[in-house]
Formats: sequence, structure tokens, C-alpha cells
Amino acid sequence: MNTTAISPLTVTPLGFVPDLKNATLVPFNETACENWREIHHLVFHVANICFAIGLVIPTTLNLHMIFLRGLLTIGCALFIIWATLYRCALDIMIWNSVFLVVNLLHFIYLVYKRRPIKIEKELSSLYKRMFEPLHVPPELFQRLTGQFCNIQTLKTGQAYAAEDKTSVDDRLSILLKGKMKVSYRGHFLHNIYPCAFIDSPEFRSTQMNRGEKFQVTIIADDNCKFLCWSRERLTFFLESEPFLYEIFRYLIGKDITNKLYSLNDPTLNDKASKKIDRQPSLCSQLSVMQMRNSMASTSDSEDGLQMFLRGTSSASSLRNNQQEFYNAYGVSRLQHDFFC
Repeated sequence: MNTTAISPLTVTPLGFVPDLKNATLVPFNETACENWREIHHLVFHVANICFAIGLVIPTTLNLHMIFLRGLLTIGCALFIIWATLYRCALDIMIWNSVFLVVNLLHFIYLVYKRRPIKIEKELSSLYKRMFEPLHVPPELFQRLTGQFCNIQTLKTGQAYAAEDKTSVDDRLSILLKGKMKVSYRGHFLHNIYPCAFIDSPEFRSTQMNRGEKFQVTIIADDNCKFLCWSRERLTFFLESEPFLYEIFRYLIGKDITNKLYSLNDPTLNDKASKKIDRQPSLCSQLSVMQMRNSMASTSDSEDGLQMFLRGTSSASSLRNNQQEFYNAYGVSRLQHDFFC
């Protein structure tokens, strides 16, 4: 029968004091540092300084990501130099080579995105006057004007649109140079000056009804140059760009408002129209989203338009001019159409 030997208990007498002076310290593990090595080369410390500076750059700085990636790239390059020349550590060199490639690619991409966008000379004044004040990025404006539009010219006396003949479904245009004259049944209505839409009322009033004709005649009063979009392709593009869609709604609405101003003062010239552009309009003090919400909450659109134009002329002449404008463009509730 197997018996198990029981080890005797070790009894420590009372009053025993261990000898701590002659005790031997046992390390927690075999890799415990007994002797600290000498400080690494200066290259090692400069690399870490680059990392530290890159990580403490505030995010409020405009180019903080470019600075961060640039400093990380420099730091990784210095680590590679240190690992190769002073440490002879292959694994450190390989890992930092990988980090160097990743950060360098990010740095190049960020710098590429910050490249200056060159806008054509013919379109620079249009961008500065109409789109830049509304914070449209140059690259977005370049996409808008570079894919599905072209610049066309008209000589003096040539017609852009003929009353009851030209279809309104084909295009939307902005005048770049020259002056155009709009008439209805032989009666002069107003002029169109550079950086203004040529057919903005037709674009809005017939947005839901295709196949209609121009109710006015538009003739070049000077040698004109205008930017012309394909209406179908422009509509498709704006549907994919909600921000630019709201911008166009605002610009077209403001353009029609300016045309109403010019009906009250047929002698309005280009300088005066620029002053109107700089004056607070229906929504110039609101952001694009506030503008949309404000317009959507308007219950009586024609009354709102009359309040906006109050003071520019007498009430009777204003109603007559508005009615003439509605008849000319075939719109019964103009503001409702181009705002909603």
C-alpha cells in the first residue's frame, strides 16, 4: 500500500529577524535592465521630435494634415538613417520604410488637393462675381463649367430666342460679354448684362412642363459671348450635387428679381445692376439652408415679392410691370415657381 510522505512544517521562532543586508535580489524576469545603455545618436532624438511636433499641431490650423504627414515622413526617414547607420537593426529599418511610404503617399495626395485651380480667363469674372461670394470651391466650379457646357457667340442683331418659335427645353445660358435686349410683342422689356442669366425665367417656369416655346424675343444688342449648358445634362449634374443645386436655385431666383427691378427702371445699366447685386436681396443675409427653409415657409409668394419690391415705384406701376412680366414669360405665380 502506497504511502505519501508528509514534509515537516517549518516553524519560525518568535522574535526572528531576517538578515536583509545579506539578501540577494532576484530579478522579476531575465530581461530586466541591469545596466542602462548609453544615449542614442542625435538622429534618433530629432526623429522623435518630428513625431512630437506633428502630433501637437492643432486641428484648427488650415494645413494641419499636410504638416502632420510631412513631419511623420521626415521622422520615418530619420529613423531609417538611424537604424541603418548607427543601430544596424534590420527590423527597425523595414518597419519605418513601410511607414515612410504610407505617409509620403498621404502627403503627396494632400498637396495635390491643395493645388491652385486655374479657371479660364473668360470665366474668371463670372466665378468672382456670382459663385465665389457663395463659397463655391474652384474645383466644383471647374466641374460645372468643364464637362457639359460651351462658350458661344452672337453678333449684333442675331437672335438668341424668337418669340413663339424657340424651344425652352434645350439650354440655360449666362451672358459673359456684351448686352442683349428682351422684347415682348415688339415692346421693350429690359436689357441683359454680363454675369446674368439669359433665360432664367423660362428655366424655372417650364421646369415641370416640357415642349413650351419662348414668350419673348432675345436679341444681341452688341457682339455677345455666353456660357451655354445643356439643360438635361445640367439638371442631372445638379441632382448629384445638392450644394450646387441650392446655389443655382438662389442665383436664378435672384436673377429673376433683378429682371423685375429692370422692368421698373428700363434705363438700368450694368453698373446699377452690380449695385443691386451687392444690396441685400431676399436671402443674401441667410445661408443656403436658411434661405431654402425661409422660402419654403412663405405662404403667399406673390405678396412676399410685392413687399420686397415696395418702395421702388408706385403700387399701380408695380402691378402693371409685374403683370407684363408674367404675361411675357407665361408664369402666373412666378416666385412660387422659382423658389419652391
